[in-house]
Amino acid sequence: MTSSLQPIRRALLSVSDKTGLAAFARALIARGVALVSTGGTAEALAAAGIAATEVSAVTGFSEMLDGRVKTLHPAIHGGLLARRDRPDHLDAIAARGIEAIDLLVCNLYPFAQKAASSASREECIENIDVGGPALIRAAAKNHDAVTVVTDPSQYAPVLAEIEAHDGAIGLAMRMSLAREAFALTASYDAAIAQWLADREGVLFPPVFVLAAQRVETLRYGENPHQRAAFYRIRREGIANARQLQGKSLSYNNYADADAALAVVSELPSPAVAIVKHANPCGAALGRTPLEAWEKALACDPTSAFGGVVALNCELDEKTAEAIERIFVEIVIAPKVAPTAKEKLAAKGALRLVVTGGLADAATAVTEFRSLSGGLLVQERDRLRPERESLRTVTRRAPSESEREDLLFAAAIAKHVKSNAIVFARNGATVGIGAGQMSRVDAVRIAAMKAADAGRAAGLSHSLSEGAVLASDAFFPFADGVEAAIAAGITAVIEPGGSRRDEEVIAAADKAGIAMVFTGVRHFRH
Repeated sequence: MTSSLQPIRRALLSVSDKTGLAAFARALIARGVALVSTGGTAEALAAAGIAATEVSAVTGFSEMLDGRVKTLHPAIHGGLLARRDRPDHLDAIAARGIEAIDLLVCNLYPFAQKAASSASREECIENIDVGGPALIRAAAKNHDAVTVVTDPSQYAPVLAEIEAHDGAIGLAMRMSLAREAFALTASYDAAIAQWLADREGVLFPPVFVLAAQRVETLRYGENPHQRAAFYRIRREGIANARQLQGKSLSYNNYADADAALAVVSELPSPAVAIVKHANPCGAALGRTPLEAWEKALACDPTSAFGGVVALNCELDEKTAEAIERIFVEIVIAPKVAPTAKEKLAAKGALRLVVTGGLADAATAVTEFRSLSGGLLVQERDRLRPERESLRTVTRRAPSESEREDLLFAAAIAKHVKSNAIVFARNGATVGIGAGQMSRVDAVRIAAMKAADAGRAAGLSHSLSEGAVLASDAFFPFADGVEAAIAAGITAVIEPGGSRRDEEVIAAADKAGIAMVFTGVRHFRH
Protein backbone atom coordinates (compact mmCIF):
# COMPACT_ATOMS: atom_id res chain seq x y z
CA MET A 1 0.00 0.00 0.00
CA THR A 2 1.21 3.49 -0.85
CA SER A 3 1.53 6.37 1.56
CA SER A 4 -1.66 7.50 3.29
CA LEU A 5 -1.27 11.02 1.87
CA GLN A 6 -1.13 11.23 -1.91
CA PRO A 7 -0.28 14.59 -3.52
CA ILE A 8 -2.50 15.80 -6.36
CA ARG A 9 -0.29 16.89 -9.26
CA ARG A 10 -2.32 15.97 -12.34
CA ALA A 11 -6.10 15.68 -12.78
CA LEU A 12 -8.36 14.41 -15.53
CA LEU A 13 -11.76 16.15 -15.79
CA SER A 14 -14.54 14.59 -17.86
CA VAL A 15 -18.02 15.51 -16.68
CA SER A 16 -21.57 15.56 -17.98
CA ASP A 17 -22.88 17.61 -15.04
CA LYS A 18 -20.81 20.80 -15.12
CA THR A 19 -22.24 22.28 -11.91
CA GLY A 20 -19.42 23.99 -9.99
CA LEU A 21 -16.82 22.76 -12.46
CA ALA A 22 -15.13 26.10 -13.17
CA ALA A 23 -14.69 27.03 -9.51
CA PHE A 24 -13.31 23.57 -8.70
CA ALA A 25 -10.88 23.69 -11.63
CA ARG A 26 -9.62 27.14 -10.62
CA ALA A 27 -8.99 25.89 -7.08
CA LEU A 28 -6.95 22.99 -8.46
CA ILE A 29 -4.91 25.28 -10.71
CA ALA A 30 -4.23 27.54 -7.74
CA ARG A 31 -2.67 24.48 -6.10
CA GLY A 32 -0.45 23.87 -9.13
CA VAL A 33 -2.47 20.91 -10.45
CA ALA A 34 -2.17 20.24 -14.20
CA LEU A 35 -5.53 19.71 -15.88
CA VAL A 36 -6.44 17.32 -18.66
CA SER A 37 -10.01 17.24 -19.99
CA THR A 38 -12.24 15.73 -22.65
CA GLY A 39 -13.83 17.76 -25.45
CA GLY A 40 -17.08 19.00 -23.92
CA THR A 41 -15.48 19.61 -20.54
CA ALA A 42 -12.52 21.41 -22.17
CA GLU A 43 -14.97 23.68 -24.01
CA ALA A 44 -16.77 24.53 -20.76
CA LEU A 45 -13.45 25.28 -19.06
CA ALA A 46 -12.28 27.41 -21.98
CA ALA A 47 -15.53 29.37 -21.88
CA ALA A 48 -14.72 30.13 -18.23
CA GLY A 49 -11.20 31.23 -19.17
CA ILE A 50 -9.50 28.08 -17.84
CA ALA A 51 -6.86 26.29 -19.88
CA ALA A 52 -6.64 22.52 -19.91
CA THR A 53 -4.85 19.95 -22.07
CA GLU A 54 -7.32 18.01 -24.20
CA VAL A 55 -7.30 14.22 -23.97
CA SER A 56 -6.64 13.92 -27.70
CA ALA A 57 -3.31 15.73 -27.18
CA VAL A 58 -2.39 13.17 -24.51
CA THR A 59 -3.45 10.09 -26.48
CA GLY A 60 -2.37 11.35 -29.91
CA PHE A 61 -5.73 10.06 -31.07
CA SER A 62 -8.66 12.34 -31.84
CA GLU A 63 -12.15 11.56 -30.60
CA MET A 64 -14.13 9.33 -32.99
CA LEU A 65 -17.56 7.78 -33.51
CA ASP A 66 -19.37 10.93 -32.36
CA GLY A 67 -17.44 10.91 -29.09
CA ARG A 68 -18.06 7.23 -28.29
CA VAL A 69 -14.29 6.70 -28.20
CA LYS A 70 -12.08 9.30 -26.52
CA THR A 71 -10.66 8.13 -23.17
CA LEU A 72 -10.43 4.39 -23.86
CA HIS A 73 -6.68 4.51 -24.40
CA PRO A 74 -3.54 3.21 -22.56
CA ALA A 75 -2.25 6.77 -22.17
CA ILE A 76 -5.26 7.47 -19.95
CA HIS A 77 -5.91 4.14 -18.25
CA GLY A 78 -2.22 3.48 -17.72
CA GLY A 79 -2.00 6.78 -15.85
CA LEU A 80 -4.95 5.81 -13.65
CA LEU A 81 -4.14 2.15 -13.00
CA ALA A 82 -0.37 2.23 -12.43
CA ARG A 83 0.47 1.33 -8.82
CA ARG A 84 2.70 3.93 -7.25
CA ASP A 85 4.32 1.35 -4.94
CA ARG A 86 5.40 -0.88 -7.86
CA PRO A 87 8.63 0.23 -9.59
CA ASP A 88 7.83 -2.06 -12.52
CA HIS A 89 4.47 -0.29 -13.02
CA LEU A 90 6.14 3.13 -12.89
CA ASP A 91 8.88 1.99 -15.27
CA ALA A 92 6.26 0.61 -17.67
CA ILE A 93 4.32 3.85 -17.99
CA ALA A 94 7.50 5.93 -18.09
CA ALA A 95 8.82 3.82 -20.97
CA ARG A 96 5.68 4.67 -22.94
CA GLY A 97 5.67 8.35 -22.03
CA ILE A 98 2.53 8.00 -19.87
CA GLU A 99 2.11 10.40 -16.96
CA ALA A 100 0.30 9.35 -13.79
CA ILE A 101 -3.16 10.77 -13.06
CA ASP A 102 -3.71 11.50 -9.38
CA LEU A 103 -7.27 12.83 -9.51
CA LEU A 104 -10.20 11.84 -11.71
CA VAL A 105 -13.27 14.09 -11.83
CA CYS A 106 -15.96 12.26 -13.78
CA ASN A 107 -19.73 11.92 -13.81
CA LEU A 108 -21.85 10.09 -16.31
CA TYR A 109 -24.26 10.76 -19.14
CA PRO A 110 -27.75 11.24 -17.69
CA PHE A 111 -29.13 7.89 -18.79
CA ALA A 112 -31.72 7.51 -16.02
CA GLN A 113 -33.16 10.98 -16.68
CA LYS A 114 -33.44 10.25 -20.40
CA ALA A 115 -35.04 6.86 -19.79
CA ALA A 116 -37.60 8.44 -17.47
CA SER A 117 -38.45 11.10 -20.05
CA SER A 118 -40.07 10.81 -23.47
CA ALA A 119 -36.67 10.37 -25.11
CA SER A 120 -36.45 7.96 -28.04
CA ARG A 121 -34.77 4.58 -27.83
CA GLU A 122 -31.84 5.93 -29.91
CA GLU A 123 -31.38 8.89 -27.57
CA CYS A 124 -31.41 6.60 -24.54
CA ILE A 125 -28.84 4.31 -26.14
CA GLU A 126 -26.55 7.26 -26.90
CA ASN A 127 -26.78 8.27 -23.22
CA ILE A 128 -25.35 4.94 -22.08
CA ASP A 129 -21.89 6.01 -20.94
CA VAL A 130 -19.05 3.59 -21.66
CA GLY A 131 -15.85 5.55 -21.21
CA GLY A 132 -17.02 7.25 -18.01
CA PRO A 133 -17.68 4.05 -16.03
CA ALA A 134 -14.37 2.63 -17.29
CA LEU A 135 -12.50 5.68 -16.02
CA ILE A 136 -14.33 5.68 -12.68
CA ARG A 137 -13.77 1.97 -12.07
CA ALA A 138 -10.07 2.26 -12.95
CA ALA A 139 -9.55 5.18 -10.57
CA ALA A 140 -11.61 3.57 -7.82
CA LYS A 141 -9.72 0.30 -8.13
CA ASN A 142 -6.45 2.16 -7.69
CA HIS A 143 -7.70 4.29 -4.78
CA ASP A 144 -4.50 3.55 -2.88
CA ALA A 145 -3.04 6.28 -5.05
CA VAL A 146 -5.85 7.89 -7.06
CA THR A 147 -8.71 10.09 -5.88
CA VAL A 148 -12.00 9.71 -7.79
CA VAL A 149 -14.67 12.44 -7.65
CA THR A 150 -18.04 11.56 -9.17
CA ASP A 151 -20.44 14.27 -7.97
CA PRO A 152 -20.27 18.07 -7.64
CA SER A 153 -21.30 17.72 -3.99
CA GLN A 154 -17.86 16.19 -3.36
CA TYR A 155 -15.91 19.22 -4.64
CA ALA A 156 -15.98 21.18 -1.38
CA PRO A 157 -14.81 18.34 0.93
CA VAL A 158 -12.08 17.35 -1.54
CA LEU A 159 -10.78 20.92 -1.68
CA ALA A 160 -10.93 21.13 2.10
CA GLU A 161 -8.87 17.93 2.33
CA ILE A 162 -6.32 19.28 -0.15
CA GLU A 163 -6.05 22.49 1.84
CA ALA A 164 -5.68 20.64 5.15
CA HIS A 165 -2.90 18.39 3.80
CA ASP A 166 -0.94 20.92 1.72
CA GLY A 167 -2.03 19.60 -1.67
CA ALA A 168 -2.56 15.93 -0.76
CA ILE A 169 -5.54 13.68 -0.01
CA GLY A 170 -5.61 11.04 2.71
CA LEU A 171 -6.40 7.35 2.32
CA ALA A 172 -9.64 7.53 4.31
CA MET A 173 -11.15 10.04 1.87
CA ARG A 174 -9.86 8.11 -1.16
CA MET A 175 -11.47 4.93 0.13
CA SER A 176 -14.76 6.68 0.85
CA LEU A 177 -14.85 8.26 -2.61
CA ALA A 178 -13.96 4.91 -4.22
CA ARG A 179 -16.87 3.23 -2.42
CA GLU A 180 -19.24 5.92 -3.69
CA ALA A 181 -17.77 5.57 -7.18
CA PHE A 182 -18.43 1.84 -7.37
CA ALA A 183 -21.96 2.40 -6.03
CA LEU A 184 -22.50 4.94 -8.82
CA THR A 185 -21.39 2.62 -11.61
CA ALA A 186 -23.39 -0.26 -10.12
CA SER A 187 -26.57 1.82 -9.93
CA TYR A 188 -25.93 3.14 -13.45
CA ASP A 189 -25.72 -0.36 -14.86
CA ALA A 190 -28.78 -1.36 -12.82
CA ALA A 191 -30.80 1.46 -14.42
CA ILE A 192 -29.77 0.31 -17.89
CA ALA A 193 -30.62 -3.32 -17.12
CA GLN A 194 -34.03 -2.28 -15.76
CA TRP A 195 -34.74 -0.14 -18.84
CA LEU A 196 -33.93 -3.04 -21.15
CA ALA A 197 -36.05 -5.40 -19.04
CA ASP A 198 -38.97 -2.98 -19.16
CA ARG A 199 -38.73 -2.75 -22.94
CA GLU A 200 -38.76 -6.55 -23.16
CA GLY A 201 -41.58 -6.86 -20.65
CA VAL A 202 -39.39 -8.97 -18.34
CA LEU A 203 -40.65 -8.58 -14.76
CA PHE A 204 -38.36 -11.14 -13.10
CA PRO A 205 -34.96 -11.33 -14.84
CA PRO A 206 -32.52 -14.12 -13.91
CA VAL A 207 -30.43 -11.59 -12.01
CA PHE A 208 -32.44 -8.94 -10.18
CA VAL A 209 -30.38 -5.78 -9.70
CA LEU A 210 -31.73 -3.20 -7.28
CA ALA A 211 -30.23 0.26 -6.83
CA ALA A 212 -31.48 2.76 -4.27
CA GLN A 213 -30.37 6.23 -3.18
CA ARG A 214 -30.17 7.01 0.51
CA VAL A 215 -32.51 9.84 1.43
CA GLU A 216 -31.71 9.94 5.14
CA THR A 217 -30.34 7.98 8.05
CA LEU A 218 -33.17 7.43 10.53
CA ARG A 219 -32.98 7.82 14.29
CA TYR A 220 -33.67 4.09 14.65
CA GLY A 221 -35.61 1.25 13.07
CA GLU A 222 -38.78 -0.50 14.22
CA ASN A 223 -37.31 -0.38 17.72
CA PRO A 224 -34.74 1.94 19.32
CA HIS A 225 -32.03 -0.74 19.36
CA GLN A 226 -32.19 -1.20 15.55
CA ARG A 227 -30.36 1.05 13.08
CA ALA A 228 -32.17 2.12 9.90
CA ALA A 229 -32.12 4.36 6.84
CA PHE A 230 -34.59 5.37 4.14
CA TYR A 231 -33.65 4.79 0.49
CA ARG A 232 -35.42 5.94 -2.66
CA ILE A 233 -35.89 3.44 -5.47
CA ARG A 234 -38.47 5.34 -7.54
CA ARG A 235 -39.74 8.91 -7.45
CA GLU A 236 -43.34 8.31 -6.50
CA GLY A 237 -45.54 8.15 -3.41
CA ILE A 238 -43.78 8.51 -0.07
CA ALA A 239 -40.37 8.53 -1.83
CA ASN A 240 -41.33 11.81 -3.49
CA ALA A 241 -42.89 13.42 -0.40
CA ARG A 242 -41.82 16.73 1.09
CA GLN A 243 -42.13 17.33 4.83
CA LEU A 244 -43.50 20.76 5.74
CA GLN A 245 -43.24 20.58 9.52
CA GLY A 246 -42.49 18.34 12.49
CA LYS A 247 -39.52 16.21 13.47
CA SER A 248 -38.06 13.72 11.02
CA LEU A 249 -40.12 10.70 10.06
CA SER A 250 -39.17 7.45 11.76
CA TYR A 251 -38.93 3.97 10.24
CA ASN A 252 -42.45 3.14 11.41
CA ASN A 253 -43.74 6.54 10.28
CA TYR A 254 -42.56 5.85 6.74
CA ALA A 255 -44.14 2.39 6.74
CA ASP A 256 -47.50 3.67 8.01
CA ALA A 257 -47.53 6.69 5.70
CA ASP A 258 -46.87 4.42 2.72
CA ALA A 259 -49.69 2.09 3.79
CA ALA A 260 -52.11 5.01 4.21
CA LEU A 261 -51.21 6.44 0.80
CA ALA A 262 -51.77 3.04 -0.80
CA VAL A 263 -55.34 2.96 0.56
CA VAL A 264 -56.44 6.42 -0.58
CA SER A 265 -54.69 6.02 -3.96
CA GLU A 266 -57.33 3.44 -4.89
CA LEU A 267 -60.34 5.48 -3.77
CA PRO A 268 -62.29 8.24 -5.52
CA SER A 269 -61.66 11.74 -4.20
CA PRO A 270 -62.23 13.01 -1.59
CA ALA A 271 -61.24 10.11 0.65
CA VAL A 272 -59.41 9.73 3.96
CA ALA A 273 -57.60 6.76 5.47
CA ILE A 274 -56.29 6.43 9.02
CA VAL A 275 -53.57 3.84 9.53
CA LYS A 276 -52.11 2.40 12.71
CA HIS A 277 -49.29 -0.15 12.69
CA ALA A 278 -49.63 -0.60 8.90
CA ASN A 279 -53.36 -1.46 9.14
CA PRO A 280 -56.25 0.84 8.27
CA CYS A 281 -58.31 1.60 11.36
CA GLY A 282 -60.70 3.82 9.43
CA ALA A 283 -61.32 4.85 5.83
CA ALA A 284 -64.13 6.73 4.18
CA LEU A 285 -65.44 8.61 1.19
CA GLY A 286 -67.18 11.94 1.58
CA ARG A 287 -68.66 14.85 -0.29
CA THR A 288 -65.91 16.94 1.29
CA PRO A 289 -62.56 16.10 2.89
CA LEU A 290 -64.05 17.04 6.26
CA GLU A 291 -66.93 14.60 5.87
CA ALA A 292 -64.53 11.84 4.79
CA TRP A 293 -62.36 12.54 7.87
CA GLU A 294 -65.29 12.46 10.27
CA LYS A 295 -66.62 9.19 8.83
CA ALA A 296 -63.16 7.56 8.88
CA LEU A 297 -62.52 8.66 12.46
CA ALA A 298 -65.91 7.31 13.63
CA CYS A 299 -64.85 3.76 12.71
CA ASP A 300 -62.29 3.49 15.51
CA PRO A 301 -61.55 6.76 17.32
CA THR A 302 -59.48 4.96 19.95
CA SER A 303 -57.05 3.39 17.48
CA ALA A 304 -56.83 6.63 15.47
CA PHE A 305 -54.95 8.20 18.38
CA GLY A 306 -51.31 8.41 17.31
CA GLY A 307 -52.11 7.20 13.81
CA VAL A 308 -51.28 8.39 10.31
CA VAL A 309 -53.88 10.27 8.26
CA ALA A 310 -53.77 10.28 4.45
CA LEU A 311 -55.96 12.21 2.02
CA ASN A 312 -56.18 11.82 -1.74
CA CYS A 313 -57.17 15.47 -2.19
CA GLU A 314 -56.02 18.86 -0.95
CA LEU A 315 -56.01 19.27 2.82
CA ASP A 316 -58.20 22.29 3.51
CA GLU A 317 -58.48 24.48 6.59
CA LYS A 318 -61.71 22.96 7.96
CA THR A 319 -60.34 19.42 7.75
CA ALA A 320 -57.03 20.48 9.29
CA GLU A 321 -58.90 22.12 12.15
CA ALA A 322 -60.85 18.91 12.79
CA ILE A 323 -57.74 16.70 12.61
CA GLU A 324 -55.80 18.83 15.09
CA ARG A 325 -58.37 18.10 17.79
CA ILE A 326 -56.84 14.67 18.31
CA PHE A 327 -53.22 13.51 18.43
CA VAL A 328 -51.99 12.04 15.14
CA GLU A 329 -48.39 11.42 14.13
CA ILE A 330 -48.60 12.37 10.44
CA VAL A 331 -50.96 14.05 8.01
CA ILE A 332 -50.08 13.38 4.37
CA ALA A 333 -51.82 14.72 1.27
CA PRO A 334 -51.08 15.58 -2.38
CA LYS A 335 -51.56 19.29 -1.62
CA VAL A 336 -51.95 21.40 1.52
CA ALA A 337 -53.79 24.71 1.48
CA PRO A 338 -51.80 27.58 3.05
CA THR A 339 -54.56 28.12 5.62
CA ALA A 340 -54.45 24.44 6.55
CA LYS A 341 -50.68 24.65 7.00
CA GLU A 342 -51.14 27.65 9.29
CA LYS A 343 -53.81 25.81 11.26
CA LEU A 344 -51.49 22.85 11.95
CA ALA A 345 -48.36 24.92 12.56
CA ALA A 346 -49.12 25.15 16.28
CA LYS A 347 -48.96 21.33 16.48
CA GLY A 348 -45.17 21.17 16.51
CA ALA A 349 -45.03 17.41 17.03
CA LEU A 350 -47.28 16.69 14.05
CA ARG A 351 -45.51 15.85 10.81
CA LEU A 352 -47.19 17.46 7.82
CA VAL A 353 -46.18 15.88 4.52
CA VAL A 354 -47.12 16.75 0.94
CA THR A 355 -46.64 14.31 -1.95
CA GLY A 356 -47.47 16.52 -4.93
CA GLY A 357 -49.50 13.63 -6.37
CA LEU A 358 -50.52 10.04 -5.83
CA ALA A 359 -49.03 6.85 -7.24
CA ASP A 360 -51.12 5.34 -10.01
CA ALA A 361 -52.80 2.30 -8.46
CA ALA A 362 -53.09 0.69 -11.90
CA THR A 363 -49.34 0.82 -12.59
CA ALA A 364 -47.57 -2.53 -12.40
CA VAL A 365 -44.74 -1.88 -9.95
CA THR A 366 -42.68 -4.47 -8.16
CA GLU A 367 -42.67 -4.82 -4.37
CA PHE A 368 -39.86 -6.21 -2.26
CA ARG A 369 -39.55 -8.08 1.02
CA SER A 370 -36.26 -9.10 2.51
CA LEU A 371 -35.68 -12.58 3.87
CA SER A 372 -32.70 -14.05 5.64
CA GLY A 373 -30.22 -14.33 2.77
CA GLY A 374 -32.73 -13.45 0.07
CA LEU A 375 -35.33 -11.17 -1.43
CA LEU A 376 -38.94 -11.76 -2.42
CA VAL A 377 -40.07 -9.75 -5.43
CA GLN A 378 -43.64 -9.54 -6.67
CA GLU A 379 -45.88 -7.43 -8.84
CA ARG A 380 -48.02 -5.17 -6.65
CA ASP A 381 -51.64 -6.19 -6.09
CA ARG A 382 -53.27 -3.79 -8.54
CA LEU A 383 -56.50 -5.71 -9.13
CA ARG A 384 -59.73 -4.61 -7.53
CA PRO A 385 -63.23 -5.95 -8.04
CA GLU A 386 -65.36 -4.17 -10.61
CA ARG A 387 -69.13 -4.08 -10.65
CA GLU A 388 -69.41 -6.31 -13.71
CA SER A 389 -67.09 -8.95 -12.20
CA LEU A 390 -69.28 -9.65 -9.17
CA ARG A 391 -71.14 -12.98 -9.21
CA THR A 392 -74.20 -13.23 -7.00
CA VAL A 393 -74.31 -16.69 -5.39
CA THR A 394 -77.28 -16.25 -3.01
CA ARG A 395 -81.01 -16.06 -3.70
CA ARG A 396 -81.01 -12.39 -2.82
CA ALA A 397 -78.85 -10.05 -4.88
CA PRO A 398 -77.34 -7.01 -3.16
CA SER A 399 -79.18 -3.72 -3.49
CA GLU A 400 -77.53 -0.85 -5.35
CA SER A 401 -76.37 0.80 -2.12
CA GLU A 402 -75.08 -2.53 -0.79
CA ARG A 403 -73.21 -3.11 -4.04
CA GLU A 404 -71.47 0.27 -3.72
CA ASP A 405 -70.47 -0.47 -0.14
CA LEU A 406 -69.28 -3.97 -1.06
CA LEU A 407 -66.92 -2.56 -3.69
CA PHE A 408 -65.66 0.06 -1.24
CA ALA A 409 -65.14 -2.51 1.55
CA ALA A 410 -63.28 -4.83 -0.84
CA ALA A 411 -60.93 -1.98 -1.85
CA ILE A 412 -60.08 -1.40 1.82
CA ALA A 413 -59.73 -5.12 2.65
CA LYS A 414 -56.88 -5.36 0.13
CA HIS A 415 -54.80 -3.17 2.46
CA VAL A 416 -55.63 -4.92 5.75
CA LYS A 417 -53.27 -7.61 7.02
CA SER A 418 -54.61 -11.13 6.58
CA ASN A 419 -56.82 -12.59 7.76
CA ALA A 420 -58.76 -9.43 6.91
CA ILE A 421 -62.40 -8.50 7.48
CA VAL A 422 -63.90 -5.08 6.77
CA PHE A 423 -67.39 -3.90 7.73
CA ALA A 424 -68.59 -0.85 5.77
CA ARG A 425 -71.69 1.29 5.36
CA ASN A 426 -72.41 4.48 3.42
CA GLY A 427 -68.89 4.67 2.01
CA ALA A 428 -67.12 4.29 5.35
CA THR A 429 -65.55 1.49 7.34
CA VAL A 430 -67.41 0.75 10.58
CA GLY A 431 -65.35 -2.19 11.86
CA ILE A 432 -62.06 -3.84 10.87
CA GLY A 433 -60.59 -7.17 11.95
CA ALA A 434 -56.93 -7.49 10.97
CA GLY A 435 -54.06 -9.95 11.07
CA GLN A 436 -55.83 -12.87 12.73
CA MET A 437 -54.89 -16.51 12.45
CA SER A 438 -58.59 -17.42 12.30
CA ARG A 439 -61.05 -15.75 9.93
CA VAL A 440 -63.94 -16.09 12.34
CA ASP A 441 -61.85 -14.27 14.97
CA ALA A 442 -61.27 -11.46 12.47
CA VAL A 443 -65.07 -11.21 12.04
CA ARG A 444 -65.59 -11.13 15.80
CA ILE A 445 -62.99 -8.37 16.21
CA ALA A 446 -64.61 -6.31 13.43
CA ALA A 447 -67.99 -6.77 15.16
CA MET A 448 -66.50 -5.73 18.51
CA LYS A 449 -64.93 -2.64 16.92
CA ALA A 450 -68.25 -1.72 15.30
CA ALA A 451 -70.07 -2.09 18.65
CA ASP A 452 -67.43 0.08 20.35
CA ALA A 453 -67.76 2.70 17.61
CA GLY A 454 -71.52 2.75 18.06
CA ARG A 455 -71.15 3.40 21.77
CA ALA A 456 -68.54 6.09 21.14
CA ALA A 457 -71.04 7.80 18.82
CA GLY A 458 -73.69 7.70 21.55
CA LEU A 459 -75.84 5.17 19.71
CA SER A 460 -77.84 2.36 21.23
CA HIS A 461 -76.84 -0.06 18.46
CA SER A 462 -73.67 -1.30 16.79
CA LEU A 463 -72.48 0.34 13.59
CA SER A 464 -72.39 -3.13 12.04
CA GLU A 465 -76.20 -3.28 11.85
CA GLY A 466 -77.11 -2.87 8.21
CA ALA A 467 -73.45 -2.84 7.11
CA VAL A 468 -71.75 -5.05 4.52
CA LEU A 469 -68.68 -7.25 4.90
CA ALA A 470 -65.60 -7.78 2.73
CA SER A 471 -63.21 -10.67 3.25
CA ASP A 472 -59.76 -10.84 1.63
CA ALA A 473 -60.09 -14.61 1.11
CA PHE A 474 -62.83 -17.24 1.18
CA PHE A 475 -64.59 -18.39 4.34
CA PRO A 476 -63.39 -21.93 5.06
CA PHE A 477 -66.43 -22.58 7.25
CA ALA A 478 -69.86 -21.07 7.70
CA ASP A 479 -69.02 -19.86 11.24
CA GLY A 480 -67.48 -16.59 10.02
CA VAL A 481 -70.56 -15.67 8.02
CA GLU A 482 -72.81 -16.70 10.91
CA ALA A 483 -70.87 -14.38 13.23
CA ALA A 484 -71.29 -11.57 10.71
CA ILE A 485 -75.04 -12.24 10.44
CA ALA A 486 -75.31 -12.09 14.23
CA ALA A 487 -73.61 -8.66 14.06
CA GLY A 488 -76.25 -7.37 11.62
CA ILE A 489 -74.36 -7.68 8.31
CA THR A 490 -76.68 -7.67 5.28
CA ALA A 491 -74.30 -8.48 2.39
CA VAL A 492 -70.92 -10.16 1.91
CA ILE A 493 -68.21 -9.93 -0.75
CA GLU A 494 -65.53 -12.64 -0.83
CA PRO A 495 -63.46 -14.52 -3.44
CA GLY A 496 -65.18 -17.89 -3.10
CA GLY A 497 -63.36 -21.11 -3.89
CA SER A 498 -63.70 -22.98 -0.58
CA ARG A 499 -64.62 -26.65 -0.51
CA ARG A 500 -67.43 -25.57 1.81
CA ASP A 501 -68.76 -22.73 -0.35
CA GLU A 502 -72.19 -24.43 -0.44
CA GLU A 503 -72.39 -24.42 3.37
CA VAL A 504 -71.36 -20.76 3.49
CA ILE A 505 -73.92 -19.79 0.83
CA ALA A 506 -76.61 -21.81 2.60
CA ALA A 507 -75.95 -19.90 5.84
CA ALA A 508 -76.32 -16.62 3.95
CA ASP A 509 -79.53 -17.77 2.27
CA LYS A 510 -80.97 -18.93 5.58
CA ALA A 511 -80.47 -15.43 7.01
CA GLY A 512 -81.68 -13.71 3.84
CA ILE A 513 -78.43 -11.79 3.24
CA ALA A 514 -76.77 -11.26 -0.13
CA MET A 515 -73.41 -12.71 -1.10
CA VAL A 516 -71.21 -12.09 -4.12
CA PHE A 517 -68.02 -13.83 -5.22
CA THR A 518 -65.12 -12.03 -6.94
CA GLY A 519 -62.87 -14.99 -7.76
CA VAL A 520 -59.81 -12.98 -6.66
CA ARG A 521 -57.97 -13.38 -3.34
CA HIS A 522 -56.12 -10.44 -1.75
CA PHE A 523 -53.86 -11.84 0.99
CA ARG A 524 -51.56 -9.26 2.57
CA HIS A 525 -48.96 -10.67 4.95
